[in-house]
Amino acid sequence: MNIPPPIAMLAELTHRCPLACPYCSNPINLARKERELDTGVWLDAFRQATDLGVLQLHLSGGEPASRRDLVELTGGAREAGLYCNLITSAIGLTERRLKELEDAGLDHIQLSLQGTDVEMADHVGGYDGGYKRKMQAAAWIAERGIPLTLNTVLHRRNLHQLPRAIEMAQEMGARRIEVAIVQFHGWALRNRNQLMPTKEQAEDASRIVAEARKRLKGKLVLDYVPADYHTDIPKRCMGGWGMTGLNIAPDGQVLPCHAAQTIPHLKFESIRDSRLADIWYKGEAFNAYRGDDWMQEPCKSCEFKKRDFGGCRCQAMAIAGDATATDPTCTKSPLNHLVRQRVDGDAGDAEQPFVYRSL
Repeated sequence: MNIPPPIAMLAELTHRCPLACPYCSNPINLARKERELDTGVWLDAFRQATDLGVLQLHLSGGEPASRRDLVELTGGAREAGLYCNLITSAIGLTERRLKELEDAGLDHIQLSLQGTDVEMADHVGGYDGGYKRKMQAAAWIAERGIPLTLNTVLHRRNLHQLPRAIEMAQEMGARRIEVAIVQFHGWALRNRNQLMPTKEQAEDASRIVAEARKRLKGKLVLDYVPADYHTDIPKRCMGGWGMTGLNIAPDGQVLPCHAAQTIPHLKFESIRDSRLADIWYKGEAFNAYRGDDWMQEPCKSCEFKKRDFGGCRCQAMAIAGDATATDPTCTKSPLNHLVRQRVDGDAGDAEQPFVYRSL
């Protein structure tokens, strides 16, 4: 099949993070500092990404500001010709460091929001004082005029704050807000009972986003990730597995998506040992679910297989125990009843304490 070059690369610089969000998409087994790629390897990876055709680089984590070489890495990304976006909690950003990042060539910032007030934000993030520091960083970003997207992950305990989150994005001068209902991978899967939104919450979120899109057209872009377990249609799998983007984990493993390590039989190559282009075009993991030869029924003969690509492979693994299965969130899946059972079963356990992310 004709494999296009990737458009974007997510560089997970570290799994270290001062926050302990119970929905973190990082794997349960986090990479420790001593396993992280050094500055030189990352800079070479950025150059290889440009040669491969990547246009956008997303610096993420964990918290990327935990890396002392973040300014140098940002400068290296600019030198490589990449559009550079920083995905951050803002913990670790000072006004001076923000200026240094901008001077180094930072193009854009995505700022995470765990809640719209001190009580909710610090509770969800598991970090006292996090909200206050985040708001200070937002003010510095606005003063400097750096393009901003507000990232908000919503779940059973904070979905009622969605209208206020949209207002805050406007007040901060953000150009976009990502409204993402929690996705059950990584630590979120461990906290699924506590985070699962109700059907009514999911429906309200869709209505609020639709109304805000009309009201704020031309003023604020709203990206929306609806609740997986409350939909009849599965989400698109990365625009097609191994077709639009790739991730590099802190230890150098190159992944088709951030949750791919949850599929146990896949083998991932490292940027330490192989060229990025070879991994992209020839890597076993990247070719595992490209195209549709791997599909089972009903996906194989479904008219929508080129639209949703069979749904999420990692979600199929998590619910069905089979990464080649039709995503069970699809109503055509013979395992869709498992999703309905999970929604109903989790409702009674929602008040359990969070299991916070920890390294």
